Amino acid sequence: MHDHQKELHVVSTNQQSAERLIQTIVSIHPYVDAIHIREKRWTARKISKIVKYLYQKNVPREKIIINDRVDVATALRTGGAHLATHSLDVSLVKEAFPTLKVGCSVHAVKEAINAQEKGADYCIYGHIFPTTSKPNLPPRGLEQLHSLIEEVNIPVIAIGGITADNVSTVLQTGAHGVAVMSGVFLSDDPKEAIFNIRKSMKGQR
Repeated sequence: MHDHQKELHVVSTNQQSAERLIQTIVSIHPYVDAIHIREKRWTARKISKIVKYLYQKNVPREKIIINDRVDVATALRTGGAHLATHSLDVSLVKEAFPTLKVGCSVHAVKEAINAQEKGADYCIYGHIFPTTSKPNLPPRGLEQLHSLIEEVNIPVIAIGGITADNVSTVLQTGAHGVAVMSGVFLSDDPKEAIFNIRKSMKGQR
């Protein structure tokens, strides 16, 4: 895994209008590796409409990952589906759609091993640092991230409070990449936020 360039994922926040979300994705997609559409309140129809519009705007389909809605991901042949703890089981999805790239959110080593055994292609682990989206949960920190990475062979993407200032220490744990939510989508200048993170990621292999 280590000779690959580290990946930068962005995850939508469930806090923006569709227009604002589209505008941001269209401006930043060339500089990120994966765009997770994680909008719990939106219907399958609304999500699919947005994804089709993103395709029209030349956002590559392989970069788009749909959170939870496996039906939308397969119907629109996006880059993958990302499963939360309340989603369908990884093995069910993999069995039904063997070619679909499937990721999984995990919060402990046991969950990561389980995801790997069920066929997940990667997992997202966090939150690493304190974050406003999870104010009452203690962050898991770099040591726990490192121990989890040691236990699995699938790529681990770290999430939670990751910024340009701390991203290089996160990648030194062996993480395959990082995912950023509000740090990009709720930033005054999402493109600049991405550039700053990318700059700090340079040289991390």
